[in-house]
Parts: sequence; structure tokens; C-alpha cells
Amino acid sequence: MSKVKIERGASAVVLGLGRSGLAAVRFLRHHGVRVAVSEEKSRDQIPRDDLAFLTSRNIALETGGHSTTFCCKADFLVPSPGVPLDTPVFEAARSRDIPVLGELAIITPFVREPIIAVTGTNGKTTVTGLIGGLLRADGREVFVGGNIGTPVFDYLLSPLRADVLVLEVSSFQLEIAGGFRPHIALFLNFSPDHLDRHGSMERYLAAKKRIFAAQKAADIAILGGDDPVVSRLEVPAGHRLLFGTASHMQASIRDLEIRITGIPGMGENQKAETYPLYRTALTSSVNRLNGAAAVLAARCLGCSPAAVRAGLTAFTPPPNRMETVARINGVRFINDSKATNIGAMQAAITAVNGPVVLIAGGLDKECDFSSLPGVVNGRVKNVILIGEAAEKMYTQLSSTVYTEKADTLEAAVRMAHEVAVSGDTVLLAPGCASFDMFSGYAHRGESFRQAVALLKSQERTDHRR
Repeated sequence: MSKVKIERGASAVVLGLGRSGLAAVRFLRHHGVRVAVSEEKSRDQIPRDDLAFLTSRNIALETGGHSTTFCCKADFLVPSPGVPLDTPVFEAARSRDIPVLGELAIITPFVREPIIAVTGTNGKTTVTGLIGGLLRADGREVFVGGNIGTPVFDYLLSPLRADVLVLEVSSFQLEIAGGFRPHIALFLNFSPDHLDRHGSMERYLAAKKRIFAAQKAADIAILGGDDPVVSRLEVPAGHRLLFGTASHMQASIRDLEIRITGIPGMGENQKAETYPLYRTALTSSVNRLNGAAAVLAARCLGCSPAAVRAGLTAFTPPPNRMETVARINGVRFINDSKATNIGAMQAAITAVNGPVVLIAGGLDKECDFSSLPGVVNGRVKNVILIGEAAEKMYTQLSSTVYTEKADTLEAAVRMAHEVAVSGDTVLLAPGCASFDMFSGYAHRGESFRQAVALLKSQERTDHRR
């Protein structure tokens, strides 16, 4: 495939007009690239402000699909992460030797700051945000973005400069990451997800592993040591570090304490460092692992131990992740709407002490639900299912645990409340995407909060009578 330079006079088609697509358009135009946009939606489905932006700059727009005629006139194509790479136009582009470049490939020549990149099936956002918080506690200027928050394109266009970039990177982004080279790359864990996009676990893993592909001997790879797939990966980085529960790992968890030893820059005879989690929001089994990964990365970048401890104490996990939203008559209600795959569901169930009433279901991402009986057995007393995947999940679960179906999330919350007793936890951990019923996992989480708040207000009213 021929190489392409992001320079004045080159031409590109950006496929997909979401936030990342618009950021790509702005960045490429800033560098003199002639840009056109191809969008699968119809023109009347595109926000007016986006249309006005394109029209005011005379940017050609194709709607209703990605045609070879429109796209393959360009020097290179830039798909937004949500555009599947098995779309026929990409095969046509490859046959014409037209490069297909993602955000990470394009930004690589323009970034001068050290990059910490985080991937994994679960925990990416928490770890990315926590690393940023630890570095800020050390007095660093930090940009946190990528797959969350602000696209790197927009950071590069701004006048502000950070000391380090901390990026969450998805498998969709990594598929076409080109020569993207993070100084520190973290692969947290691996479990079935996005099989509707990747088609197989092998292809999904191949995409994730690209986070390490361009690393050199001076770089650092941090791997989830408890994960049987991730812990065995061979990486080109000169420093291969593990985090997890085993004592031989460079970041090991012992009760509510993280122990760091044997990292680059730490002398062989130096005493192990300890970081307590007692007074933090990271005491669950899931967040202890997230904390270990983040501390390891921050210390490898020279963040002081004192700053790490302060950052751990100050950190607040993002919403929709094991978020306790209420306690009603001794029953705890937890919102883990971000648990959009079976691995995340299992982690959420494991993190709860005591019996669980589980609310699950949603949009199936072609995941194999055959492991569900083992996931819920012994911990979950009732399951209430919602969404398109409810019937498929019911088939797997109904012989193992008492399982019901609900038409709405609000109805599921009421049903869970009816069967839960003091000491139980009602847990929203869907194991599925949300787009069958909601605009996203955040919308689903907010709907759960509202349904629980309504229950709580009704309880107060009943007590007053």
C-alpha cells in the first residue's frame, strides 16, 4: 500500500459524521487537505449545525451510504470508529491502493508528548481517568481523551499543550492505528465483546494487540496478569510488566493495598512501595485491579509516590460503573449500565457482597450467552431480563435461576424491588449494548436512577400514611 502524507494538496474522504468525524474534518482542513464527507444517514437525519458547518466550508457531502464512486477518488480514507471495516468501499479502496487511516495513525507524526494508551474489554475509562488524576496530583498538565471525551484531533488543534497524553483506545480505533506508538501501553483484560463487528474472538484480539505493535525497546507494556489471554501475550516493548493478585507481579493486590516493585527506574534492592485503598472509591475487586494498573503506569512515568496516594484518595469513578444510587429498606441498588458484555457482568456480580437480583439484557452484540449459568450460579437469586436479547438469555438462564422478563427497565426495577429483601443488592449489569431501548449506556443508567428514585419517593409516601 502506498504511503500518504497529511499535507496541503492531498485529498481525503471522512466516512461518518459523528464527533470524531467532524474532528477529523477540522484537523485535515487545518493541514491543507481537501476533504469530503460520506455519511450512511440520510441528509434529514444529520444535525443542522453539522450540515451548516459543511456547507459554509464548501465540503462535499454524500449521504445514504458510502459509494466507491464518491470515496475512491481520494488519496486516503478516514473512517470514524463506528464505520465497520468490512463495508464494501474499503475493499474497493484497498484494491486501488488507497490507504485507510484511523485517528491514531494520522496523529502519530504530530504528537511530541509521551502517550499512555489504555485498552481492554472492561475498565478502560476508569483506568484512563485515574491515570490522568494521578498525574495531575503530581503537577502534570494532562490531556485525557481518545475514545472518551475530546478527540486527539481537537487537542492538536488547540493552543494548549500537555506534558502527557492519556488515551483510551478501542479495538475499532486500533484496527487502523498504523504506526501509533504509545510510550506506555496497557491491555487490561479480554473477554467476548463486539463480535458483531469483529466476527470472531481471534479478530477481536488481533485488533486489541495492535496497541503494542509499534512499541520499541524503550517502551513499556502493562498487562493484566490475572487474565489468561492477556498475561501470555508476547510484546515488542523492552519492559513487560504485570498487574494483578499474584505476589510476583510488578503491581500486586493484597487485601486493600497495592504493592509496587521491580519497575523501570526502581533499583533492584529498593523496598516495595505500598498504596492503601481503604479511604478510596476503589475498594471493589474490580476497582482494585483498575487501581493497580493505573498506579503502575503513573509510577513508570515518574509520578511521585506521595502524588499517587493523594490522587487515589481524590479519585471519583465515572458514573454508570458500580454506582450505588440508593438504599431502600436495606436493599442496595447499583447502576453498572456500562457492563455491556458478559465479562463486565461477571465482574460486577463478583464485586457484590451478598445475594444479587440481577437486571440484564439489551441489544445482543452477537455474544455467546452459554456461559451465563456459570456467571450467575450461586450469587444471583433472581434475574429480570429486558430488551431484544431477553429471549436468548432466558433460554440459557431459566433452568439455573428464577428468571423473568420485563417490557421496560422501569418495570424491571419494580419487579426487582418486589423480590429483594434486606441485605440483597439489585444490580443493573446488562451484559448487552443499550441501543435497542436507549440512546446509549448513559441514558440507560439515568433511566435506572430515575426508576429507583421513584421507588424511593413512593416508599417515603407509604411511610407517612
